[in-house]
Order: sequence, then structure tokens, then C-alpha cells
Amino acid sequence: MKNDGTLWAWGYNYYGQLGNNSTTSSNIPVSVSNITNAIAISAGANFCVALLSDGTIKSWGLNSNGQLGNASNTQSNIPVTVSDITNAIAISAGASFCLALLSDGTIKSWGYNASGQLGNNSTGNSNIPVNVDNINNAIEISAGFNHSLALLNDGTVKGWGSNTSGELGINQFNTTYYTPVIVTGK
Repeated sequence: MKNDGTLWAWGYNYYGQLGNNSTTSSNIPVSVSNITNAIAISAGANFCVALLSDGTIKSWGLNSNGQLGNASNTQSNIPVTVSDITNAIAISAGASFCLALLSDGTIKSWGYNASGQLGNNSTGNSNIPVNVDNINNAIEISAGFNHSLALLNDGTVKGWGSNTSGELGINQFNTTYYTPVIVTGK
């Protein structure tokens, strides 16, 4: 991301994850199409998301699990608008899903959800943003491979999704959580 709000990408591009209206890989930076007001970026597995200065989100690349969040499962080699979000203040891409922190402290999520990483008490994928359950005071977010974390304004941390290696920090392994739980050490 350049200081003028444009985005540049390079590397593998089979799924259009460079966002330059092509599927040709590039070993030099190429301009991501039609973005001039980005304030944050995040890359997942073969897809990317950008937060724009107006609070909307654009995404591009692989979309087999709905990770572009545009009510479709069709990949895109140009940025598309994530549905129904106009007040995002932060984004984070996981392997095949995404989180958005909204200005009211709530969190939206979309994409792959086999491990409950969307935090909406289900394991169904979603190609549109859904609400993460029981969080209305988040100030930071982070998406892992198949789990999610949120820092709340009271200093506590909540996590949800896969916990096969103890990544939720709740003093146990191999238990998946489909809604947020409090990290026990914080």
C-alpha cells in the first residue's frame, strides 16, 4: 500500500489475487485495479482484502468458500465490494475467511467456517458478512489460519474457531468453539 492509497501486488496470480484484471503471475509489482483510497490491507490464502477510507471493503482472488464476501462464490481478478459493510475500521484475513471490525465495536465475518471461525454458532460457510456472536466492544481483531481473536475495550481477549493446538488460549486442546470464549490467561 502506497501513501497515496493505491495498492501494488506481485507473485502468484492463478486466482486473480493480484487484483489487476489478469491471472498472469508477476515478479514485479503491478497496480491493483480501481483502488485509490486504501487505508489497510490483508492477504489470505489466494485472496486479498482492502479497507477503504470510506469504511467499505474490497476483496479479490479465490472465492470458493465465499471469502470475498460479495454474495457469490465466483473468483474475481478485480476488486469487488464486500456486501453490507460501510463502517469498518479494521480488517484481517484468515486462510479462507475474513473479519471486519466495525466502528460500533461489533465484528462481521465471512468465508470458510468448518471450524467455527466465523463465530456465529455454526459451521456453514457464508459468502456474505455475518455477525460474530456476543461481541459489541472490540477494539482489535486478528484472523488466524482457522481461528479468530478479538481484543475488547476492557482488556480481555476472546477467541473462537479451531483449537487443535491450543491457539484459543483456554487451557485445553482439540475443542472447537463456534462462538467467542474468553482467553483464560488474559
